[in-house]
Amino acid sequence: MTLAPDTPRLVVSDPDQAVRALRESGLRLSTARRLIIEALFAADGPVSAQDLAATLSLDESSVYRNLEVLERHGLTRHVHLGHGPGLHALVGRDEGEYLYCERCGKVTVLHPDELAPVRAHLIDNYGHTPRFTHFAVVGLCERCAA
Repeated sequence: MTLAPDTPRLVVSDPDQAVRALRESGLRLSTARRLIIEALFAADGPVSAQDLAATLSLDESSVYRNLEVLERHGLTRHVHLGHGPGLHALVGRDEGEYLYCERCGKVTVLHPDELAPVRAHLIDNYGHTPRFTHFAVVGLCERCAA
């Protein structure tokens, strides 16, 4: 089981800025790592390692290793939506918290402020500060619940 690192966020606006920031932190950037960074910026949202491997014609284990390194450096994070594979998102751009319908698979992306009342309730009543960025809040969407 992988653990979500508690890493400072590396928020950048494009692949070139990401490469510069990662190099400044001492990270070596291989061709595979650079291709993965470019693909993450080109994606419409979180993507799976399997999709990245297929799209980039890279070995899947190499993609996983590189995504773990990028997550440890604060550029990406992974999120689990339902029962599918873990997805990888750019920190800062694909930032959000998720609702996932376990019946139809609908994903709703929320701004973190929208779950602030739930977070406050859990802090006040249980002393627990939840994060909804790693696992989605799972339930039924309005259509499936009707």
